[in-house]
This record gives sequence, C-alpha cells and structure tokens, in this order.
Amino acid sequence: MANVCVDSLILKLHDVNAVKFGEYKLKSGMITPIYIDLRVLVSYPALMNQVASLIYQRVQDEGLQFDSVCGVPYTALPLATIICSTHELPMLIRRKEAKDYGTKKMVEGSYREGDICLIIEDTVTTGSSILETAEVLYKEGLKVTDAIVLMDREQGGIEMLSSHGIKLHPIISMFKLLSVLQAAERIDARMAQSVRTFILDNNTFSPKEDNGNGSPATKKPCMGQKTELSYADRAKLPNVHPLASKLLKLMEDKRSNLCVSADLTSSQDLLQLADSLGPKICLLKTHVDILKDYTEAFSHKLQALAEKHNFLIFEDRKFADIGNTVKHQYEGGLYQISSWSHIVNAHAVPGPGVVKGLSAVGKPLGRGCLLIAQMSSQGSLATGEYTQAVVHMAEEHSDFVMGFICGSKVSTRPEFIHMSPGVQMQAGGDVLGQQYSTPEEVLYNKGSDVIIVGRGILEAPDRLKAAESYRQSGWEAYTKRLGQ
Repeated sequence: MANVCVDSLILKLHDVNAVKFGEYKLKSGMITPIYIDLRVLVSYPALMNQVASLIYQRVQDEGLQFDSVCGVPYTALPLATIICSTHELPMLIRRKEAKDYGTKKMVEGSYREGDICLIIEDTVTTGSSILETAEVLYKEGLKVTDAIVLMDREQGGIEMLSSHGIKLHPIISMFKLLSVLQAAERIDARMAQSVRTFILDNNTFSPKEDNGNGSPATKKPCMGQKTELSYADRAKLPNVHPLASKLLKLMEDKRSNLCVSADLTSSQDLLQLADSLGPKICLLKTHVDILKDYTEAFSHKLQALAEKHNFLIFEDRKFADIGNTVKHQYEGGLYQISSWSHIVNAHAVPGPGVVKGLSAVGKPLGRGCLLIAQMSSQGSLATGEYTQAVVHMAEEHSDFVMGFICGSKVSTRPEFIHMSPGVQMQAGGDVLGQQYSTPEEVLYNKGSDVIIVGRGILEAPDRLKAAESYRQSGWEAYTKRLGQ
C-alpha cells in the first residue's frame, strides 16, 4: 500500500509541475536535466496533507524517537506545521537570521538541553541544508539523530549526513521517481537515462579526505568520475584488513553478497544447510550456543565446508564484556570460537577494552571483528552519538575491526564492510520488534555491502531456491549502485 501511495504522489507532483524536465541552472551554477520545486505544494492543500501523512507514516515505520520537530526553512516549515498540529507534536522553528530585538533567539519554541529534535526537509542534494539546521540546534544544546526528506536526489546527501551522525530517511528517491514517471509514460527512456547519468556523474560526496582539520570533506567529482568502488577495487586498497580483502574478493568471484543466518539447533541440520547453500553465499552466520549437540568435530566439519564452497564463517557472539573476560570467552570455554570462526562481532558499550581483548586472541590468527553500530530491532538505542562513537572506535582499531553490523552505511571509509541484518523480500516486522528491509533498500538505498538473511530462507519451502533469489536480488542491487 505504501508503494502505491508513493507512486500516486509522484504522478501528482509531476501534475503540479513540482518535477520538471529540461535544462535548469542550480544555485551551484550546475546545469541539470531535472528540477525539483516543492515550493508549489503550498498552493495545493490536499497534496500538502498527503505529503505530511507519508512523512509521519515513515516516522512511525522507523520507530523514531524524538522530543520535537523542526522543518528546514522555508519550504519544509508548512510540512512540519501540519504534522505537528495534526499529531500534537512539539515543534521548533529555526530562524535563518537572528532578530535584533527581543530574545534574539535562533530557535523559537520550548525545549530543554539534551532534547532530540527530528528534522524535516523537502529536498536533499548534498544534505548541507539539514546540516546547517542541525548545527543551529546543536548550539542550543539539542541533539539530532534523524532527518526525513520527501525527495532525495541521490547525490551524496545520505552519506554526508551519516558521516555527521544523522540518519536520513527519504520518502522518494530520484531513481524511484524516474521509474514511476517512465512507467506512466510521462517521460521517455532517453530522458530517464539522461537524468540517471547526471545523478551518477555528479555525486557530491567522496570518501573521507584531509581538509585540514581531520573532518570529512565533500567535493564534487569531475564529470564521469566514478565515486563508488567495486568489491574487487576495495579488496586492493592499501589499508584494508586482510580478512576484509579476502571477503570482498570472494564476493566478487561468487557474485554474492548474501550471508545466511543459520539459526538452527541441530549440528547435523546446520552442516546440511551449509553444504547445500554454500555455493550461493559469501558468509555463514552461526549462533553456536543454541546448538543442542555441539562437538569439536562439528567445528572441523564446518571449516571443511567453508573451504569446499569458499565462504567465511561468522559467529554472531556479540561480545559485550571487559577485555579480559571476552579474551577467555573467545579463546576458551566449550566452543573455542577463535579456532574455527573467521569473524566475530562485539558491542562497543564496554569501551575499547572489548576490542583489545578480542584482538589479543584473534589478530595473531588472522581473524576479524565487526562492531555493532546499529540494530534492526525496533526501539534500538544504537543510534546517533552511540553510532558515531562505534565508528570512531573502529577507526582506532582498524588492524582488527573490519566493518560494522548496521542498518545503513555508517562510515565513508571503503576499507570497512557494512553488513545488515533483518533482510526479507517484503519489508515489515514481526511481533517481537524485528524490522525487515528489502535487499534493494539495504544495498542500493542505504549503501550496505552484505545482506544477512535468516527466516526468509530458513522458513522457505525450498531453501536453495530462496537463497538463489536473495543472492540474485542482492547482486542486482549492488551492480545498480555501481551504475552498471
């Protein structure tokens, strides 16, 4: 139903000339074949209400937590006003210039230091307008973790904002808009391709570079410059973790970015699954402590299957204790995880000691670790400043940390691998708060590298057929991201 609503909205936006095609000069001086002018919405109240409704629905779908709402001036102000009035939400107004009388405040409204403010915007290209508003809010002691935008031009805004700890949630992407308009014969294939080429050639965000103060910088590449590296290209980077390099190479060789979450309680069933699906996957994720019949022989057989089918083993242990404790948990005990699992993961809550403890065991063995930057469960606290701290910890320990468990791309460094759980062909959730995203949403829209699929395959009538479907869908989303 949501997709139908979005498709209908796209056509209505085209009807009222909020979307135009031709040659238009942007504020930057760039000539673009498409122009998005959502200021006209104020003259169409029914359309304004539809947009506001979709934005609020996205807020609910994402389970966003916030204390107030702020619309980026000026086009998003009416949208924020409708949403806040309809749903009785506190609203703040960011002034573009301070008054020279009265309170001289830059932010109008009632708030407390430490409150979280959700930003709403109409269109995003670079993300700079959202960041400017966030910086004004920061100066008032407010926090910003999320922003919702009606139209994402897909020119680097998501990545730029993510590098500053703000997760962008688009309602409409540029490629989605083009597909709907072409299907409705509003534009022809030539125009659609012209816009796609323009978007891909003018991505405004590049990987982190030195701008003199150690913070991420944005730049506009030359026309035709490729801003997205392939798995194979990333595997060759000088600072990439050796195990990350191996994984990226086998992903390219097998044309697979699929990790199967093998949440089975029988060792024999798990081994049969690994043998059957091995050719389709790049990773097999295990929860060894749910096995009812674990033996050391099982770990040897699993390693042999990983060699046979060229996949890596990822034990989803989620270490979360002080360094000395996780060192023993990783190396010893019943499971001796370090002896057979190529990759493990950890929460950053205990601080860097958890990485140091794991590294002391795993690094000499050529193992790698993923830090949990975000989670796919509803109401997760792994957001905003916490996610930023996780990324910083990974950068400080990149000799052992090879990437992240996350819902979307959290680092611009191409050496790090992003793996996303909670993937199914149909988006949605379960009764226990698990939130599902589609392979295309995760890989193409959110910039992740690996899809982690559990029930979508394990509960399928034909697991092999389901795995092939996810492998193909994941690979197509990745190649689409590369513009191939």
